[in-house]
Amino acid sequence: MNTLSGHYEVRAGVPSVETYRRLRGATGLTVWPLAAAEAGLPNTWHGVLVHHGGETVGMGRIVGDGGCFFQIVDICVLPEHQGQGLGKLIMAELTGELERRAPAGAYVSLIADGDARHLYAKFGFTETAPASVGMARRV
Repeated sequence: MNTLSGHYEVRAGVPSVETYRRLRGATGLTVWPLAAAEAGLPNTWHGVLVHHGGETVGMGRIVGDGGCFFQIVDICVLPEHQGQGLGKLIMAELTGELERRAPAGAYVSLIADGDARHLYAKFGFTETAPASVGMARRV
């Protein structure tokens, strides 16, 4: 657990389905259907929650196979709490856990939306193009 000025508290954990969907919606991310969130959240390899005044105001998760591949997902902070360094703190907690527990050589990926790539670069993430490009498909 880490406490910041401004009474923010960061700790390991996975949000409830309701909190997960609320944070994603409030930050402009896709709000997954209830059944999808219920199925996905228990598969979190490691999660981080940011609390302020008894409310969860930010989160981030790592998903993956636990050995070879990991993906950082769901990095978000409520708009009224942005600009406090919380995204950076979430990333520090997630990458710290990867360094502690993930096997050497594990492949860690993420999708950077907009200017978020600048934050992720601070944690050693580099764009993969032209050697490889990210691709996605929705079911």
